[in-house]
This record gives sequence, C-alpha cells and structure tokens, in this order.
Amino acid sequence: MTHPSTLARPALTEPGDRAVRPSRAAHSLPSAAVTALGLFAAVRLAGLVVLAATAWATGKHPVALLARSWDSAWYLGIAAHGYGRTLFFHPTVVHSDLAFFPLYPALVRAVTALTPLSGGTAGLLVSWLAAAAAVCGVYAIGARLHGRAVGTALVLLWGLLPHSVVLSMAYTEPVLTAFAAWALYAVLDGRWLWAGTLAALAGLARPNGFTVAAAVLAAAAHTIWRNRGKVSHRLWTGAALAPLGWGGYVLWVGHRKGDLLGGYFEVQRLWGSRFDLGLGSLRFVKHLLLHGDRFVFPMTVMIVAAAVLLYALLIADRAPLPLLVYSGVLLLIAVGGSGFFESKPRFLLPAFPLLLPLARALVRTARARPWHATMVVGALAGLSFAYGAYLVVIAHTPL
Repeated sequence: MTHPSTLARPALTEPGDRAVRPSRAAHSLPSAAVTALGLFAAVRLAGLVVLAATAWATGKHPVALLARSWDSAWYLGIAAHGYGRTLFFHPTVVHSDLAFFPLYPALVRAVTALTPLSGGTAGLLVSWLAAAAAVCGVYAIGARLHGRAVGTALVLLWGLLPHSVVLSMAYTEPVLTAFAAWALYAVLDGRWLWAGTLAALAGLARPNGFTVAAAVLAAAAHTIWRNRGKVSHRLWTGAALAPLGWGGYVLWVGHRKGDLLGGYFEVQRLWGSRFDLGLGSLRFVKHLLLHGDRFVFPMTVMIVAAAVLLYALLIADRAPLPLLVYSGVLLLIAVGGSGFFESKPRFLLPAFPLLLPLARALVRTARARPWHATMVVGALAGLSFAYGAYLVVIAHTPL
C-alpha cells in the first residue's frame, strides 16, 4: 500500500523526464535494511579478520592500524587539542591541520567527553556507526529506484570495494557517505529541508563534501525550471542551506589565514592538493608507464578507470539527476585533482551510485545463474580482503 506522503509529493524526474517513484520495497525499509546491514557487517568483519591476521603475522597491532593510520592521526589530534598543528617540511610543503574539516573530530570529541573511551576507540566507534547509517541510506536509494534485491546488492558491492577497508577505519568517508546518501534520498522524496540540512552537514565532513550540495542545488534548479518557478518555500530554504557547511568552513579558514576567499585553498596547495584539470594525474600515469612503481599505483589507475566506465553506464542507465551530479563531481575531483595520487580510490568511496549498474547486473545474474553470481562475489571478496590488508599493513603508502 502506498504511503500517503508519497502521493502528496511530486516525484523528481530523471533526465528524459522519467519519474522516480518509490518502489514497494522502499516502504519495507526497516526490516530489509537490517538484512542489508547484517550482510555489510559480515563482509567487513571478514575483511577485518584477514587484516588482523596479517597485522599479527608482521608484528603489528590491528586496532592501532585502524585507529591511527595516516589522516586518522590528524583528526584525532584536532579532536583532542583543536586546530593549530602545522608541520614545515619545505617553504612550498607545509602541512596544516586546517586542511581537515571539523565534523568528524567534533563527533569524536563528543564521544570522548560523554564516555570513557580513548580518542582512537571513539574514532572507530564514530566511523562504524556512520558506516551503518550510510548502509541504510545506500540501501534505501537502491531499493527505491530498482527494488529490494538491487538495494541489497548495492550495499554488498559497496562493502567489497578494493578500498572498503577505509570504511572500518577512523576516517571520514563513512560520515560523508551517510549524510550524502540520506540527503540524496531526501531529494528524491521531495524533502528539501532535510536535503539541505544533510547536505550542509556533509559539507562539514570532508573537502569533497560540497558534492552533496551540488547535487541538491542541481535538483532544485531542475525542479524550479520544470515548474516554471512555482515551488514551495521549503525548496528555496533547502537549496540555501545546502552549501552553508562547506562554504562556512572554507571562509572560516580564509579568515584565520588572512585571505577570506583564498586562504583555505592555499592551505590545500601547500599540502600538494590542487585542481589542475587532471594534468598532475596524467604526469603520474606517464611516470608509471615509463618507470613503473609500487603495486598500489597501477591499482589506483585501474580503479579510477573503472569508475569512469561506471559513470558512463550510470548515464546510460538514465539515473536520477542528483545521483548523476553527485557522482560526477566526485569523479571530476578525483580525476582532475593533483597530489596524493594513491588516495583517489578513497576519494571515490562515497560515490556509491556508480555501483548501481553493477548491482542491477549482479541481481540479474543471481536470478539466472546463481553459481556465477556466487563466484563473482567470492572473487570481489578475496580482492577486497587481501588488498585491504595490503594497504593498511604492508604498503606503507598514504591512504
């Protein structure tokens, strides 16, 4: 039976004016989402077992690796002491903690203030709870668009990505994905105030969190154009709220650095991160082709190339506009940004809509040839678990 709230809201249209209507599976969200969440927890737990065995075999502590690797140490430092840490390596290489957005360390600090947990444990708790919320949002979108089975397959594929080990670490990708998924769901459901609020929070989570605001604004502009400006005040308010989180932090950093509009981007430049339309990425790929490098770098090239192909399939599949904008801008940042080439797959972790075409194909395969689908999932699991352990324990490469 269709919920009355669905009838009261006009459905957002996809490119080509196909209406996005919630499937019946979307209304059985709680119980079905629990099943998807259990499946996600099972595959991530299996990945953690492999990681822990690898860590112990090499004389390392798995919890320390999960809680305090690379950027995690910066976030935990902000949570414990606030902003103010700067490392000077060279006049053109200066690492300031102002490059890290405030929402995740604020959540960690709140947990440490309210519980006896240490910073690292609190960081893992925040990430794991955020991953659970993200799973429910990812499932909700998949189920709404294509049914319960696709929603579950979408969650499974997201949990088996090569870099999905990051979803179990004290990193910000789970937090961003949680706010992004539910903001996108709110847009599809016409709940503009929720969409704008969640987009603002996503913008406080990570530098690429503004992609959620871009999706909300694009969907709002499309709705305004389609309805010739006759829209509710909730849409205008939601659209106005969406960019406030990201924009507010960027301006705060700019004010602190004495350059309101450029201060934050100067901080990022001194970290080696800037947007150069992909020139830095092309130079690095050229280096790989001519000289070779560690395993993580050619894997990065393959993962990013696969993401580009999946985005083309998502367009061909006529996905809803907000999902196309959100995934497209995330992909543009990953491809067009320079610096920390090996981190690009992590930057793409929140781009879960890219997996929708694969989720639909997996469901079709499971119905026609269950054994083939089982082999595919098994191969993905083996790659995810082994590569995740390699990244965290052995590679010694920034995530």
